[in-house]
Amino acid sequence: MVRYIIDRGEAVSLLGSSERILVIGCSGSGKSTFSRKLAGLLSLPYISMDREIFWLPGWQARPRAEAMELIRKAVAEPRWIMDGTSPGSLPLRLPRTELVIWMRPPRLVSLFGIIFRWARYRGKERPEMAEGCPEKIDREFLRYVWNFEKTEVPEIEEMLALHGGHLCVHVVKSYRHADRLLEQLVRRT
Repeated sequence: MVRYIIDRGEAVSLLGSSERILVIGCSGSGKSTFSRKLAGLLSLPYISMDREIFWLPGWQARPRAEAMELIRKAVAEPRWIMDGTSPGSLPLRLPRTELVIWMRPPRLVSLFGIIFRWARYRGKERPEMAEGCPEKIDREFLRYVWNFEKTEVPEIEEMLALHGGHLCVHVVKSYRHADRLLEQLVRRT
């Protein structure tokens, strides 16, 4: 059964000893920023699912079979931090994962995150996005973020129950919480 870790100290301890960490959450929740910083602190390879798995230049979705094969290869590696939610790919990723960090701030925080990101990178590619995919925002994407808890979370919870019974999950509710987690990890290492 999945064990949710409330204590930040315990989460920091697990972060320090885990070699395969999955960071999930809504767009704009801070997954990529947190993952890049964490990868640097722990000297773990960072895998951005948006950049390396799902998107081809011009916002073309990679064919599903090819994306799933890339995921299989990535999770077979001995060490990694992978950021990306994609509930349909969790059956491949969860069995190899040692710890899940679930970025789960209020939806207004995630909306602010995507709007801020759009303003910062408008017309340019952000570091964790595939080449040829400049930052964009549209009504459909805003709707996805607004409805994430209702539409995506039930499937995430189902996948955790089915494929992640061995896992510990630490839920991060704010950007400040994420920063404190990283600060504690720096002090510990």
